Amino acid sequence: MAYLCISAMKIRNVLVFGMAKKSHTKGSGLEKLKRDKVFILSLFLGLFLIAFIGITLGNMFYTQAEDFSGLIDAAKDPVVLKAIWISISAAICATLIAFFFGVPLGYFLARKEFIGKSVVESIVDVPLVVPHIVAGIALYGVFMRSGVIGAPFKTLGIAFTDAFPGIVVAMLFVSLPFLVDAAREGFKEVDPRLENVARSLGASQWRTFMQITFPLAASSIFSGAILCWARGISEFAAVMIIASYPRSASILIGDRFTSYGLSGLPGIAGARPISVLLISICLIVFVVLRMLNQKRK
Repeated sequence: MAYLCISAMKIRNVLVFGMAKKSHTKGSGLEKLKRDKVFILSLFLGLFLIAFIGITLGNMFYTQAEDFSGLIDAAKDPVVLKAIWISISAAICATLIAFFFGVPLGYFLARKEFIGKSVVESIVDVPLVVPHIVAGIALYGVFMRSGVIGAPFKTLGIAFTDAFPGIVVAMLFVSLPFLVDAAREGFKEVDPRLENVARSLGASQWRTFMQITFPLAASSIFSGAILCWARGISEFAAVMIIASYPRSASILIGDRFTSYGLSGLPGIAGARPISVLLISICLIVFVVLRMLNQKRK
């Protein structure tokens, strides 16, 4: 009997607590709104930038939708498809090179303090502030057939000017800071004590890095790799200087704009349909990669 009384009291307390909690939740709606006013303000201010991007690109897509046949012609044009493939593949190559050399550099910058560290970090970030036409001229001086790097490679039969490796080099130069900086920040977020614990348990430094540090920083590195690839595929000025042939997508779009305008001529795609096609492909790649990254998290 006593057990039943105690159980009844517990049930009553639970019900009373639940009703009180509901009442508190209803009454705290206004309080929650007040607490979240900074987030609401941030949302409205951020919508300005989203609208800016959306209206700019949306207008181009809407205008092109009125000439859908022009978009289909661009998608069937082997010259356009080849140019897009050159841009995508060159950006992938540049990202892989940046990953191979940039991740170790990011780890070193995140874990070590040394004289001149700020100078090294500034050198890494220089491509972000240098006008890309200037970057192209600098790359051309180094990688041309008589350049410091171009001449030795010429003896091996590898050319950079007006060649696919030149496109990769130009994309690598302008995009590598995104991956290095993301890797550095990702490694900074990993608590060094986790590495110390792994080392104290007998793991080697390499095993600790591969099984503890790198997986924990992988999300940031992956995001940096996406930005690196995206920045590479969008490069125009540096690519134009060092390797305007074979034509990448950005070079082809610029050429079609100056020669045939936005819409083009019958049988010849203009700049706008090629741009819409390239943006659509990049958007799909972006969404898929970010979904995979979120799934990893």
